[in-house]
Amino acid sequence: MAPTADPATQAPPVTAGHPQRWLILGVICLAQLTVLLDNTVLNVAIPSLTRELDASTSDIQWMISAYSLVQSGLLLTAGSASDRYGRKKMLASGLAIFGVGSLTAAFAGSTGQLIAARAGMGVGGALMMTSTLAVVVQIFSEAERVKAIALWSTVSTLGFAVGPLVGGLLLDHFWWGSIFLINIPVALVGLVAVIALVPESKNPQGDRPDLLGALLSTIGMTGIVYAIISGPDDGWTSTTTLTSAAIGVLVMAAFVTWELRIPYPMLDMHFFRNQKFTGAVAGAILVAFGMGGSLFLLTQHLQFLLGYGPLEAGLRTAPMALTVVALNLTGVGARLLPRMGTPLTIASGMTCMAAGLAAIALLGGDGYGGMLLGLIVMGAGIALAMPAMANAIMSAIPREKAGVGAGVNGTLAEFGNGLGVAVLGAVLNARFAALVTVSATSFPAALAAADSAGEKARISEAFSSGLETSQLVGAVAVLAGGLLAAVLLRRAERTESAAVTSA
Repeated sequence: MAPTADPATQAPPVTAGHPQRWLILGVICLAQLTVLLDNTVLNVAIPSLTRELDASTSDIQWMISAYSLVQSGLLLTAGSASDRYGRKKMLASGLAIFGVGSLTAAFAGSTGQLIAARAGMGVGGALMMTSTLAVVVQIFSEAERVKAIALWSTVSTLGFAVGPLVGGLLLDHFWWGSIFLINIPVALVGLVAVIALVPESKNPQGDRPDLLGALLSTIGMTGIVYAIISGPDDGWTSTTTLTSAAIGVLVMAAFVTWELRIPYPMLDMHFFRNQKFTGAVAGAILVAFGMGGSLFLLTQHLQFLLGYGPLEAGLRTAPMALTVVALNLTGVGARLLPRMGTPLTIASGMTCMAAGLAAIALLGGDGYGGMLLGLIVMGAGIALAMPAMANAIMSAIPREKAGVGAGVNGTLAEFGNGLGVAVLGAVLNARFAALVTVSATSFPAALAAADSAGEKARISEAFSSGLETSQLVGAVAVLAGGLLAAVLLRRAERTESAAVTSA
């Protein structure tokens, strides 16, 4: 006999919605913002870390990517655990762990310690990320869900874009560790609010966590991204790069095989037979790829080439976030989605993102004006594409698997962000190394080692060319992802319509 669900832990009916749902959404968004700020807050600290911790470009990439990769590996397991043990418990636990990790990171004395602390923060972030979207699905009715997810997506984007602004403001007045200390009061306030307001919800019949699957996915993704990061320095055909890539691919293949064989998979591979799910997955990865990679490049462009300080650079990335906030708070995306349909909405949004990236690459080389145009266009694209893709992913997964669905969505975002930093950073390094011959491991070090003004000019020009090339690569990838997602989603809609007609 199946176990009886405890009414106290059941989610409110989908048709009604929780009476305090909008207040709860505010609490959830606070927790979400805390996690996502740390995806980009470190970008403006790159020059400080390069000077004070003697960090190389690869070290910096690992500081940024370690957080994303650990989250990516654990999100699916955390989502499954939240379905089984309670989303409120996972959200509160994640906030506590995240706060402790932030305190450790603030006082790290070496690049290795900071990378390790960032990985620890990723554990707490994984527990929080899976619970936020899952709770939104549980407490909102079908009619209000698109609007709620749009607001949730707005906060997600705000976290990515406001990170450099917050980081720049702190770095103008304090040392680099302050960018992590700021997390602690936010985590404490969020923890109190979650305990007081968020209702517990879980599926008592949920599947048990797949720990081996989590281990395999983390190792596999880390191996692949390590190969991408180390390729420009060690050589794409070096033993280190090829070994890392081979380990990553083989372990990911083992992960897929394991998931297909066990009764309680962390990620049910049969979801990928659903073209709606697959199309949304493709788009989500490429949106995160473009956002993460472009911000990684943009903050360096603003500081290294245009000479802005950390706060000035952070302020100049804000228009993208403000555009997203303005469009989603006014409900533009939520109103357009039913009219345009999911495929066209996603295709339009990602085309805007690609155009924005291209504008930054081609028009932003000589000043901020071209960048401003690109950032606004990117923001419009994000406001259209992100809520539509999150809604498509969650609607393609059974409601009782909301935690796993949120884990899938979060995994795609975190993996795409880490991959964007790694791939576009690798393109930048490869192009820079191809244009000038320097032994230094970073652009500031190369400038410092230059013997003449002419050599410094050549190094700056080479770095600028590398930035332009990598941003254009990101634009092409985002555009291709948008078109692929739209095609798959359109096919899925036609298949569903045909099935309904034949029935």
